[in-house]
Amino acid sequence: MARVLIIDDDLLVCEMLSNIIQSMGHSVTCSHRLKNGLREAEGKIFDLVLLDVGLPDGNGLDAIPRIQEAEPAPPIIIITATGDRNGAELAIRKGAWDYIEKPASVHDMTLPIMRALQYRHERKVESPAAPKVLSLDGIVGNCPKMKSCFELVAQASNSDINVLITGETGTGKELFASAIHNNGLRAKKPFVVVDCSALPETLVESILFGHDKGAFTGAEKTREGLIKQADGGTLFLDEVGELPLTIQKAFLRVLQEHRFRPVGKSTEIASDFRLIAATNRNLQEMVQEGTFRSDFLFRLRSLVIELPPLRDRVEDIGDIAKHYVAKLCDRYGIGMKGFSPNFVGSLCAYGWPGNVRELLHALERAIAAAFHEPTLFPQHLPEHIRIDLVKHSIKPTNSSRKKTDTVSDLPRAFPSFRDHRDNTDLAYFTELISLTKGNMKEACRISGLSRSRLYDLLKHHRIVYSAPTQS
Repeated sequence: MARVLIIDDDLLVCEMLSNIIQSMGHSVTCSHRLKNGLREAEGKIFDLVLLDVGLPDGNGLDAIPRIQEAEPAPPIIIITATGDRNGAELAIRKGAWDYIEKPASVHDMTLPIMRALQYRHERKVESPAAPKVLSLDGIVGNCPKMKSCFELVAQASNSDINVLITGETGTGKELFASAIHNNGLRAKKPFVVVDCSALPETLVESILFGHDKGAFTGAEKTREGLIKQADGGTLFLDEVGELPLTIQKAFLRVLQEHRFRPVGKSTEIASDFRLIAATNRNLQEMVQEGTFRSDFLFRLRSLVIELPPLRDRVEDIGDIAKHYVAKLCDRYGIGMKGFSPNFVGSLCAYGWPGNVRELLHALERAIAAAFHEPTLFPQHLPEHIRIDLVKHSIKPTNSSRKKTDTVSDLPRAFPSFRDHRDNTDLAYFTELISLTKGNMKEACRISGLSRSRLYDLLKHHRIVYSAPTQS
């Protein structure tokens, strides 16, 4: 028997859906407010959620990420009386199972519910093989959007399907491509990166396909192309949107046959490669503008992984900072830096237009500025970040202030209580270990914690310690 949660303020719709679900032999819980529905979803395990959009106290689409935080996340079917195409697209992008417009017949409602419950049941059935543990070296994140990306990495790793990774500059597209390769069947074979934006227009064909000796002026010897170098492994086309149209056309046959002719050669050669592409551009818009081939795009996007910008996963910033500060301190051979209580808060308040890449550069700059100091403060961050934070902290003057406050008047981000508490604890324990020089007995005495509890907290905050050597 499955458990189904209905979040809808229409009593007649709730009654109809309850009758359908109970006739299948399943149990039903109904909530007529979004707040109450989320409380139910967070407190119990459900196998399916039927979610209205226009609720008295909020938009159901905005609640999808919170419902998906459950482990395992239940399928979500959106039911709405105000359906529109943009809303349907948004629902699917947020992870909804289906999108149904009211009024709907009993038949139209029954089939999606049956299929969603069947999907849920099959996912719950234990596989005889142990679940695969992904290797995600360098990728840090635990928010729902990142978890969805990790699930797609796992799917891609189980096959040779073409993958298109999209996202803004600095979101880690090459890291994800590498993760797919390293977790797949070709992990021990080459991972060949092609930066399409850096390919000289006159040599693109030669670099990709290779050339024979004397094929053109300057071709003094036969050279193997990057496609052949990826034989048996993975070919990663970074910034694929920059690939010239003529090469896109040539690539179509290569993807189909895995055979091509090097420049100047009369015979074809083969290369058994797996293709992963990435871009920060909207390829669909480029197709409409005539600057990207639609047939090439269809081949690339067999599976699409859309990486979220850092501003959409603020809750991950603290973990990313801890992870990379630890790596940087180890690289430079210095002790682990603690964070002042407002350091991560400042990181969370900044917009990060350059995403994770910009954050890593800022952390490296902060460590350089505080090289011999044990704690990182906002003052150690690059100047342009501190200026931006100060600007956004200043309230508008009376002449520029609107009559009523809006969301745009509020700070762009503020750390949650949990993040603030974690950062405060991190600073405390870092200073404690520094003060006691790793003497656990003394650290327990000062902190008032048991040895086992102290060990657990040090492990949680990834604080490296070493006991003093005996003379």
